[in-house]
Amino acid sequence: MRFLLDARSYDEMKARNDHTPDCYVRPGEYLHHMYVDGIKYAVARALYDCLKEAREQNDYEATRHLNMHKQQLDALVAEAQASGKLSGARVLGGDVPNDDGSAPSGNSYHPKVPTTIEETGLNRTQIQDQLLRVIYNRSRVTGMELAQEVRLFYSVVDPVITQMRNSEYIDIAGQRGFGDTNYEYILTPRGSQAAEDAMKKSNYSGPAPVPFEQFLESVKAQTIKNMVITRRNIRKAFSDLIITDQVLNEVGPAVNSGASIFLFGYPGNGKTSIAERITRLMGDDIFVPYAIDADGQIIKVYDSIVHTLVDKEANIGTSAYDLRWAKIKRPVVVVGGELTLEALDLTFNETGRFYEAPFQMKANGGIFLIDDFGRQQCRPMDLLNRWIVPLEKRYDYLTTITGQKIEVPFDQLLIFSTNLDPSQVADEAFLRRIKFKIEVRDPDESQWRQIWSLVCKGRKINLDPKGLDYLVEKWYKPDDRPFRMCQPRDILDQMISIAKYNMEQVTFNPDLIDAACGTYFVSKEAKNFGAKVRLD
Repeated sequence: MRFLLDARSYDEMKARNDHTPDCYVRPGEYLHHMYVDGIKYAVARALYDCLKEAREQNDYEATRHLNMHKQQLDALVAEAQASGKLSGARVLGGDVPNDDGSAPSGNSYHPKVPTTIEETGLNRTQIQDQLLRVIYNRSRVTGMELAQEVRLFYSVVDPVITQMRNSEYIDIAGQRGFGDTNYEYILTPRGSQAAEDAMKKSNYSGPAPVPFEQFLESVKAQTIKNMVITRRNIRKAFSDLIITDQVLNEVGPAVNSGASIFLFGYPGNGKTSIAERITRLMGDDIFVPYAIDADGQIIKVYDSIVHTLVDKEANIGTSAYDLRWAKIKRPVVVVGGELTLEALDLTFNETGRFYEAPFQMKANGGIFLIDDFGRQQCRPMDLLNRWIVPLEKRYDYLTTITGQKIEVPFDQLLIFSTNLDPSQVADEAFLRRIKFKIEVRDPDESQWRQIWSLVCKGRKINLDPKGLDYLVEKWYKPDDRPFRMCQPRDILDQMISIAKYNMEQVTFNPDLIDAACGTYFVSKEAKNFGAKVRLD
């Protein structure tokens, strides 16, 4: 803990009104901390004042809390006196960090470019089968096109091409330029039979797979455990959201843990937005294989839907890394009510004869967000039981169609997001394994108005504070309606749609506000329309 000793800091603390609950012993009582540039300090003068007050009030809890700080301060003062550094000192307890608030960066892992067959980790037969499938699918292809398709140097595939020619699997049908790389190859009748045999094993065609052992090494080297999040860089990542410091102070340590988070609270308060912005804190890019070979089984890992390519123009001749790997932003895999237990295991493509990696395997090195938890097509308890081993051991077991078990790393920030009470969807044993439980609370009116300002600025619409006053008085106070983070965006979109229909400009006039709110909010009055639906 760092301590501020000067009177100016004490006066500044008293003058500010933006203190978070953790600046007090209890919310609103015994203020003795303040934040300066994202750093938390205990103010020495305030500490003594609060300790005196707590003793006078016979407040045992507060006295014990403040006494612990005083003991720390006394030890630091004694240390500074002994070293002759106390005179003129303003801060005790350590140097102030000088980071610039940017996200951490610098992934040191780079897949080495293989220059020989041995360095690929594959044998000649595996590469040959891959090339045969490419030629079969494309009918006629040059040597360089073969190399580009499997993402290997031509010098690596050339010995295999020579072997295929000697075995009379392929023949030269033409030439598009000079050199061996431009020979055009087609399958011979014998080669067609070999290609069919290769496709009985798998129809996978694309970048050559990476050995499973290399995949394990990559996950370990690019672990999310190496990230360090501070109060400074988290505020920068969340700069486009109106969010309290209290929530940020809970989210930051949760990300540093690299473990698991349970976000809960009323709908519309930005739980999904919080999860998505956490990836901005991760900063660096990572490498994932397009496919891996696990004991002869090909598993596709790269997914263009959940993985965002960083280096789209990488060329086989100039790339500094093995192009069997995709360079991507740290992934954010989001699933909702459509999630089933089956989707969390290997999915066998019976036509292609290869496996598709499950969501959690694609999320390694990033975030796996289970949104609307408790509303999946399977029972919440069944889904929770599925995560007990991965959360505890940090690895997962996947099963092939032959019953073989494959142990894969589980290195991701697992986030459960729900608007249900956590005690309704999980028992104590499971909640113990979820290290951080964070409630995303409703905004107060001041924060709600700030969101209106941001949304109007983004839509290039002039905000009229009097219009917001009317909205609050007419549509919120009479029904004691709570503020939600999503409401400014949603109501403004309603106003824009209605204004288009009325062929008028969007202004905060009472008619447009009433029309938007009338179709946005549902009356609390119970009505019977003659039908019922079960929601349980």
